[in-house]
Amino acid sequence: MSEIQMRTNAELMRDLELIFARIQSASLPIYETLKQSLGEYAQSTNATGDTQLKADIQADTILQNTFKDLRIVHQVCSEEQEQAIKLHDKGIYSIAYDPLDGSSLMGANLSVGSIFGIYHGDFLPQNLVASAYILYGMVVGIGFASILKEGVDYFVYNGKTFDLQKCFKLSHKGKLNATGGTQKNWSLSHKAKIESLFNAGYRLRYSGGMVPDLHHILVKGGGIFSYPSTSDAPQGKLRMLFEVFPFAFIFERAGGGAICISENTHNITEVKRLLELTPKHLHDTTPCFFGSLEEIEFVSK
Repeated sequence: MSEIQMRTNAELMRDLELIFARIQSASLPIYETLKQSLGEYAQSTNATGDTQLKADIQADTILQNTFKDLRIVHQVCSEEQEQAIKLHDKGIYSIAYDPLDGSSLMGANLSVGSIFGIYHGDFLPQNLVASAYILYGMVVGIGFASILKEGVDYFVYNGKTFDLQKCFKLSHKGKLNATGGTQKNWSLSHKAKIESLFNAGYRLRYSGGMVPDLHHILVKGGGIFSYPSTSDAPQGKLRMLFEVFPFAFIFERAGGGAICISENTHNITEVKRLLELTPKHLHDTTPCFFGSLEEIEFVSK
């Protein structure tokens, strides 16, 4: 029996409530930071060489401070940091987060977000017990999913507290098509699949922000988001621990699917469930597809 199975539902629920409360509390100062930011770049880069915005650094600091005195958390790992940060020796959870996903969109006044993967033990997808995302837009919204129930609970800040607005569950088939990656670098097979979806009546909905685009699919009840293997990034660009695994967990809890499609120079395609991948490094990336079951089945062919 695994450690997760040995932990009772009541204990896990209590722990997740504590962690979720911290995510809620961190969302508000991050939102205030965004209101005061003009998307200014800092004189630094993150662990994978991306130039950081000042807001990236500020959001990362807020989240580190949010989790540092929560004794059930053993370690945290941020997209903005090279290594995991140990917090409490007797903690049992590892939290990986992207403090400000899509921050380059801030200059255009588009929605951005934060992403969280909550792991029981080490940073491995089979250890995920919950995931969350924060969407900073016209309002502050938080999506939260756990192994304790089906669906994705969505909360909205009303000025005083976070109210549960609805529980997202995906239909078998959707209508939205969010296509990531530069098109000239797509493989011929991926390009053909995307064109087939548009020819079938799917609607393009892509802002360039992972959180708002995936949230939009959840709100509308279905569709597909893709960030494929490309000629300039064969292993994709989205990071497993901070972005891909948390949303793979969320989409599966919502009744959808999440897969990796790898293509090589011999046009041999390999399809894997994202939550069955094994990262070798904290900042490993992967091609990824999230969506309703019918769309996932279609792109898997």
